[in-house]
Amino acid sequence: MKENIRIAVDSIKGQLLRSLLTAGIIAIGIFALVGIFTCIDALQGSISSGFSNMGANSFTIDNRERGIRMGGGGRRKMKRYVPITYKQAQDFKERFHYPASVSISAMASTISTLKYKKEKTNPNIFVFGGDENYLQNSGLKIGRGRNFNNFDMQTGNNSVIIGSDIAFKLFKTTNPVGKEIKIGVNNYNVIGVLEEKGASFGMSADKNCYIPITNLKENYASSTTSYSISVMVNNVTSMENAIGEATGYMRSVRSDALGGDNSFQITKSDGLANMVISTLSNIKYSAVAFAVITLLGAAIGLMNIMLVSVTERTREIGIRKALGATSVKIRLQFLVEAIIICIIGGAAGIVLGVFGGLALAIQMGVGLTMPWLWILMGLIVCIVVGIISGIYPAYKASKLDPIEALRYE
Repeated sequence: MKENIRIAVDSIKGQLLRSLLTAGIIAIGIFALVGIFTCIDALQGSISSGFSNMGANSFTIDNRERGIRMGGGGRRKMKRYVPITYKQAQDFKERFHYPASVSISAMASTISTLKYKKEKTNPNIFVFGGDENYLQNSGLKIGRGRNFNNFDMQTGNNSVIIGSDIAFKLFKTTNPVGKEIKIGVNNYNVIGVLEEKGASFGMSADKNCYIPITNLKENYASSTTSYSISVMVNNVTSMENAIGEATGYMRSVRSDALGGDNSFQITKSDGLANMVISTLSNIKYSAVAFAVITLLGAAIGLMNIMLVSVTERTREIGIRKALGATSVKIRLQFLVEAIIICIIGGAAGIVLGVFGGLALAIQMGVGLTMPWLWILMGLIVCIVVGIISGIYPAYKASKLDPIEALRYE
């Protein structure tokens, strides 16, 4: 075997350009396979972690169907209903007496700039309105200061809770609590700073800020504003009962016709996570298809190189057979050569794929995951491609007649 490996390496050196081109094609296929899977695994882990913080015992009531859209072709249109008004959301909260925590929230702005003295953020801060239960139901915790209280809700005062990234950007090491900042043109008093949470699916609560829902209603709401209701039950086993009761109360609040469809959408937090992960899993099929096509082309190219190599080395094969080399040894020589070329390309593709996938995961702000499974799969695929590409050339070489091979010029 050592002798076969040495001969194979010498042969690859003698056909260096052709061997590297073929290895490069294999590297591209493995790069696509490992790189995309690395990034998707990192995203899935981050999404699962992010939604698990909210717990499997919560659900959200919205005026629209939640889903993940990857392009518009061939996909059904997401359902959207009449906006849920603040009065309807408040009526539901007052009437829903199930053992659960209920919160009301809405989006105020996605392009706000926050300022403190000479410091300011980029104009990409998300501003949410929420009540005293919103942070708890969203899996967020106060690091400094306090949460909203009943007084904040009743008065709708200009108080704000900011994410840790915003606090660092505007205040550096100074305690932000009690300081006054500008959100757009309005002054807000910082009453709390959230604990650092990190990113999930490319979005980070550390870059968001939160104001009382009643303040949002007065300063940001319009006729198209729809309020979301989040419900976190005390016991996960009573989840379905809570959803059933919430559906009945919400239909009454929304005056839905008896026997008609709901004018709202209820989504479980873990159900949404599974939806996102399922959508990401579909992308893997595209990655596999691309990798298979690329590797098929590489296999054909490698087989062609090996056939040319057999023709060019016909006399060498004749000499080896004349010196006692068996057909098995000749086949093994060419198989080893094909496998080595594939491993060279596969190793390069794996390295590029791992670093490329992790770099993309870092760029999107998700956790890092070393894809050991896909690295192993990449190596196995390389060996399989090498064997498939080398079988016929190796068989052809082993069947050469030694006398005819020695006479070949």
